[in-house]
Amino acid sequence: MAQKSKAYRAAAEKIDADKVYTVAEAARLAKETSSPKFDSTVEVAMRLAVDPRKADQMVRGTVSLPNGTGKTARVIVFAQGPAAEAAIEAGADEVGSDELIAKVADGWTDFDSAVATPDMMGKVGRLGKVLGPRGLMPNPKTGTVTPDAAKAVTEIKGGKIEFRVDKHANLHFIAGKASFSEEQLVQNLEAALEEVIRLRPSSAKGRYVQKAAVSTTFGPSIPLDVSVF
Repeated sequence: MAQKSKAYRAAAEKIDADKVYTVAEAARLAKETSSPKFDSTVEVAMRLAVDPRKADQMVRGTVSLPNGTGKTARVIVFAQGPAAEAAIEAGADEVGSDELIAKVADGWTDFDSAVATPDMMGKVGRLGKVLGPRGLMPNPKTGTVTPDAAKAVTEIKGGKIEFRVDKHANLHFIAGKASFSEEQLVQNLEAALEEVIRLRPSSAKGRYVQKAAVSTTFGPSIPLDVSVF
């Protein structure tokens, strides 16, 4: 195993391994332990008490972060006609129908989110093997299959994030950048966490959130106090 860098060890020393932190404390520590060389992304990892193999325990949703993600998402749209024109005006990075589908089918996935109008899903559905494993498949439950593609583009570029529990019951999402103020990070973290809690399946038993931690790019993990969730 590679030895941790001096900077990482110094950052880790600021975190008490025997303590769990409030959202506000975690936001402060995320800023203090982030790399001074670049603007780190602040992320959250959670372990939920759900069984993703059961359809009624699949936790998946979206939330618009109050202060955005700190980066402009790259969004493509599968649409044609007026819907395509509106998506272009809304700032979509690439818009198309058959030609765009073919491009993605060949393995191109240099984007953060994909939106499709309902009439395109018959063709877009064939991209499941390419987009599915990357969490990029348009889905009506997350608002990425919609007749109003322009609105979806605006929301995603404005800071709307998507999250989905994986097969191991883990869930990850971006909460902003280390350059954000503590208040901005707290607002983003609380908004996302509240939405995850709201989506708790009625069939989930026991403590819903088993573990949760905040971290920055290449930074140490900051355990959150899950007793308040």
